[in-house]
Amino acid sequence: MPQQMKQGDAPAQHQIDWDDLRLFLHCSRHRSFRAAAEAVGLTSATLMRRIDRLEDELGFKVFLRERNGIILSDEGKDLLGEVREMERISFNVARRAARENDDLSGIVRVAVTEGPGIFWILPRLIDFQKVYRRVTVDLQCAMQQADVVRLETDISIQLSPPTAQDLIVTKLARLHIHPFVSREYFELHGVPKSQDELSQHRYVSQNAPAIDELAFARLGGIQSLDGIISVRTNSSTAVLYAVERGAGIGFLPTSSVALGATLVPVDYGPRYHVDLWLTYHSTFKSSERHRVVIAWLRRIFDPKTNPCFRDEFIHPNELVDLMKAERESYGLEGYRAAMPE
Repeated sequence: MPQQMKQGDAPAQHQIDWDDLRLFLHCSRHRSFRAAAEAVGLTSATLMRRIDRLEDELGFKVFLRERNGIILSDEGKDLLGEVREMERISFNVARRAARENDDLSGIVRVAVTEGPGIFWILPRLIDFQKVYRRVTVDLQCAMQQADVVRLETDISIQLSPPTAQDLIVTKLARLHIHPFVSREYFELHGVPKSQDELSQHRYVSQNAPAIDELAFARLGGIQSLDGIISVRTNSSTAVLYAVERGAGIGFLPTSSVALGATLVPVDYGPRYHVDLWLTYHSTFKSSERHRVVIAWLRRIFDPKTNPCFRDEFIHPNELVDLMKAERESYGLEGYRAAMPE
């Protein structure tokens, strides 16, 4: 026989799984079960079962299924604000725990776009680790921007400044992007010397969330990319490798030549710049290990000691002499992708 509730007892409460509520947030952001499932590493079927379970526990539908995706129901819209507040509080608790238990040891997660991460931060990270042996820098290199607010990373170096509150955002450096070819390509095809010649060459294109693939076409007055793209890739490392192997004209930071890449600058045609923004949550100001890593990142990107990061453009050939010490210490020789036999 089930035990009867005594007078004064509190009624039973539903135990809602926080993980299911987190999946609800992911679905609301992506507006698609499939996209949300990919983001969290679940199958679409599993995620949908979890949302069905959440709706059963809540007693109402949180999403309306439509042909082109999902939209929040009226009840789901009401729930969304409350769950976002729960998420914000949980992040604050996690950050407070990290701060209170902090000393000069532990893990610091740094997210950065692939090129600066692999070719600039990583070589210097090895020397950093020799000094701070108890601090582990978890370096995440990807073009997809990590979210500091949602604890996807502790520190982010990104191409656009976020606007969320409680974040410290400072300009770290400027990357000057310039067209280059390999010496082999230069000897065979030369380089464009007029606008009419731009469309007569082949190009290596980077297609990634933070990159405008059509920017160089607009800047150079090229009407169409059809027939002139030899390689399209989402990887900065792949762009450098393809250009080095003679695949065509590619757009790379001017620091590439300064660090030893055997490339020829293309002085006619478009060039542009992008700024790198250092971003972290204000609570990390009181974390010793985070302060050390932040100070180190500022130092290695300092435009005063590394001219390639200055606001004003310096021609890549001039950077070769200006950055001789950096090239000798952290150059690309012996560090690039292996050359095929």
